[in-house]
Amino acid sequence: MMNVMNKIGVFFRSPKRLFLTAGIGAALFFSFKAVDEQFEITKNLDIFAGIYREVNLNYVDEVQSARLIGTAANAMMSSLDPYTEYVPEDDVEDFKMNYVSNEYGGIGALILQKDNKTFVSEVYENFPAQKADIRAGDELLSINSISLAGKTNQEVSDLLKGQKNSNIIIKILRPGDSKPIDKKLLREDIKFPNVSYSGAVGERIGYIKLDRFLEGSALEVKNAFLNLKKRDKISSLILDLRGNGGGILQEAVKIVNYFVPKGETVVSQKGRGEQNNYVYHAGSIPLDSTIPLVVLVDDGTASASEIVAGAVQDLDRGAVVGQSSFGKGLVQQTFKLPYNTLAKVTIAKYYTPSGRCIQKIDYLHKNSRGQAENIADSLITEFRTKNGRVVYDGRGITPDVYVKPYYFSSVIAALVEDNFIFDYGTYYRQKNNGIKNPKEYRLKPDDYDNFVRYVTERHFSFTTKSDNVLNDLERVAKKEKYFDQIQAQYEVLKSKTKQNRDDDLKQFKPEISQVLENEIISRYYYQRGRIEASFKYDTELKEAIKVLSQKEQYANILKGAGDYKIIGKNSAQLRTADVKMSAGNKR
Repeated sequence: MMNVMNKIGVFFRSPKRLFLTAGIGAALFFSFKAVDEQFEITKNLDIFAGIYREVNLNYVDEVQSARLIGTAANAMMSSLDPYTEYVPEDDVEDFKMNYVSNEYGGIGALILQKDNKTFVSEVYENFPAQKADIRAGDELLSINSISLAGKTNQEVSDLLKGQKNSNIIIKILRPGDSKPIDKKLLREDIKFPNVSYSGAVGERIGYIKLDRFLEGSALEVKNAFLNLKKRDKISSLILDLRGNGGGILQEAVKIVNYFVPKGETVVSQKGRGEQNNYVYHAGSIPLDSTIPLVVLVDDGTASASEIVAGAVQDLDRGAVVGQSSFGKGLVQQTFKLPYNTLAKVTIAKYYTPSGRCIQKIDYLHKNSRGQAENIADSLITEFRTKNGRVVYDGRGITPDVYVKPYYFSSVIAALVEDNFIFDYGTYYRQKNNGIKNPKEYRLKPDDYDNFVRYVTERHFSFTTKSDNVLNDLERVAKKEKYFDQIQAQYEVLKSKTKQNRDDDLKQFKPEISQVLENEIISRYYYQRGRIEASFKYDTELKEAIKVLSQKEQYANILKGAGDYKIIGKNSAQLRTADVKMSAGNKR
């Protein structure tokens, strides 16, 4: 034995064998590490199986095994990050609708429930519901002779769906009518487009609104862009990614490729294992690598959307306008599990062409309360764009041109939540057969007065945050026996807030009119009408048009002249401003 050990010792001391020593040492290290990891996996699976067995056999009440396992799986996944999740068999179809393709057999309408009744809330143009003249506000009474009384929203939705070309008879009651109507339809394949709108918004300025990055989204952007060039002869483009929560990474890469030279690095991903490391390049000749480009972003712009915005910014290919994006720099992959279940797991972080990861929240290092927090300011690192501009990681995509967001008042939230806006839209459509086109339509003063009477007659009231604070003050003051000393001042404050609330329908007339216009227009021109109606109030869009119209400013942004040399240095102040404004409801 000693001879063997001496020989091994000589071998490791030999200079000629030094390179091999390192290799053997590394192999031994990784071998031991792999064994340790395998042991930990086996050990913890045995512990989990033991816990499950003893609970299942000995718990005082009968347990539902599937629910128990589901709860354990969900708790394990959610402890990592919000994007890592277990998908049971029953939820697989919904999962595919949300993350892969939103195609299903149906009629092309959304529903809502109020007062224990089911109503059509939205009708999509060129689908069976619209073709059959089913309207938003129609009450659904039965589907194929099955009464909807007592049915949940999900149960009604399931009844509306079915195979393509299958018959469906829907009994509806239209507001103002005394008798129900039977509507006979053929279900179709319903696939909502990823590009919800494209058109010209200024002097040869194209506009594409991309809502999601599901299957085919890149092709839709391509077709929209080529149509704009052919039909509207556009010489610049606005790509609207506001509220776009992302989707398929490869679709984002294709879209960037339309506007950057072949071979450019678009995004890279890095995981714990080599198999999850990958660099995505622009693999094709672009559609147009020189057209002036603006990308619109806000705090709802996330994931694949940030890949596009980050690549455009880092390659100095266009300007980013709006507010700081969400800050999701994580990549997920879906794995098949036994019994038709799935696991969606975060496998990597992604990095924009400059090398920065824009992930905002650190899920690995949680605070003492188990909560994940933003990456510390001390860890924020600067990077350089292609033209040498300074950008930062850990904070989402900070826009080149910041536009202060507009937030609606509390009265708007109450009117929408209590369906007063929706119900008045139904009432208006009942009384008016047609209106002007969406870009020209304005709510008349008489119509607004009618709306005020409409909600007043229906006893509209709402509670503000100020009311809640006052109620809490009263409760605490009475508990601490100080209320008698402050009651007079309290009553003055309460009276003042009530007076302000009573005046809200007058004070906030402009923004209430805006929301009403949007709802009314949708009853005649559907989703396209909603979008076109919003243009006249859209401050971010107006700023994007301004940037593209002022060629000098656009050039200064891309080359980093003056204030555009450093993007994101003042992002802390911008985040503070956004937090202060978020007390309201964003437009």
